[in-house]
Amino acid sequence: MGGFFGTISKKECVDDLFYGTDYNSHLGTKRAGLVTFDKELGFSRSIHSLERDYFRSKFEGELHTFHGCQGLGVISDTDPQPIIVNSHLGRYAVVTVAKINNQQEIAEELLSRKMHLSEMSANKLNQTELVALLINMGKSFVEGINMVYERIKGSCSMLVLTEDGIIAARDKYGRTPIVLGKKEGAYAATSETAAFPNLDFQTVRDLGPGEIVRIKADGEEVLQKPFSRCQICSFLWVYYGFPASDYEGINVEAMREFNGKLMGESDDIEADCVCGIPDSGVGFALGYSEGHKIPYKRAVLKYTPTWPRSFTPSNQTRRDLVARMKLIPNRAILNNKRVVFCDDSIVRGTQLRDNVRTFFEYGAKEVHARISCPPLVYGCPFIGFTSSKDDLELITRCIIRDFEGDHRKNLEAYATTDSPEYTRMVNEIAKRLGLTTLKFNTIESLIKSIGLPKERVCTHCFDGSSEM
Repeated sequence: MGGFFGTISKKECVDDLFYGTDYNSHLGTKRAGLVTFDKELGFSRSIHSLERDYFRSKFEGELHTFHGCQGLGVISDTDPQPIIVNSHLGRYAVVTVAKINNQQEIAEELLSRKMHLSEMSANKLNQTELVALLINMGKSFVEGINMVYERIKGSCSMLVLTEDGIIAARDKYGRTPIVLGKKEGAYAATSETAAFPNLDFQTVRDLGPGEIVRIKADGEEVLQKPFSRCQICSFLWVYYGFPASDYEGINVEAMREFNGKLMGESDDIEADCVCGIPDSGVGFALGYSEGHKIPYKRAVLKYTPTWPRSFTPSNQTRRDLVARMKLIPNRAILNNKRVVFCDDSIVRGTQLRDNVRTFFEYGAKEVHARISCPPLVYGCPFIGFTSSKDDLELITRCIIRDFEGDHRKNLEAYATTDSPEYTRMVNEIAKRLGLTTLKFNTIESLIKSIGLPKERVCTHCFDGSSEM
């Protein structure tokens, strides 16, 4: 997915920028970048790969090279950024959290207009550079940003570092968040409110869909009011979000616990204990424990000192190995127990299948899985929440293909809770993963747990309901 942090202050901002960006590290694992602006020294920028190391270790040793009272940082799961631009709008830097599905189409049009593309990585287009070129086509930043909104298929939120403050622009449909914060003498904009407390920022508000603001050290200026339609990604609460973060004023951990409580109250399975698969399954499991009135036990633990999130490596075999290495089962808790394991979602199912096999090897009598969201039947065209490039990397689609002969056939029926097709698919997933029982949450319970109207939340990956 990716995340960013931008701040502008009446004094040097480098420390706030460094730590604020670091608090977005859970949102991406490929690259990171920092850029600052100083009136005398101009722009200073650095970009590093995160595929073999962490943000802090990559940038800490070069912080002395950054100067200024305003800057941007980004954790990117896509292209190298920030991009620095000289244009008729002035000098500026831009970072994005985006998934642009029509990159090639836009690039070909820009090239036909005699524009050039210079930021290439592994001979691939840099989508943040495409965003910058579209911005340059406007007579103002607002007009250029609206050009981005109009032209791209997918989603794009961005921060723009200018010589006159930072411009924050949230995705047209608000699929990804931007939150403003302030403290004495400084303002900030970020993807995660969890970046604020330890830096003494107080959350001001969420930007609305398509809203554009300019922040300075002493306040904000609305350049474009928000649009009416909102489609914020439900997976922010299910998976991406850090537990202490809020989106639209709704806390991630509180939502996960309530979500689990609802499932626990409605479940009729008999079990001895419940455990959450670290990290994003833990809050859901705590709620399930309360709702189902069985004890929460740490039957499997994450080895936190060294292992990053399981989607880090680009190679699937290595990704599976990392997923296995980071989780350590506890035989003393598992042995001779009927255990409910709560997880955020099932994508390919490979990690959960390996976990289930291990749980039985460690003495579990029964292994039941409870999943905090509905089955992922549709690939996401808006946010890259997995490294999947093909819908057939979803276990649901593989099963639908095996049942129907075509993985695109009868999707609505398979996405409808308790339909014959849905029930057959879930039973097959349980069989392939070696589970005693498997139950997914419903869209209705998920939406109730989030607390926003269904029409303001994107649930496309579950029901195919959103259009680009």
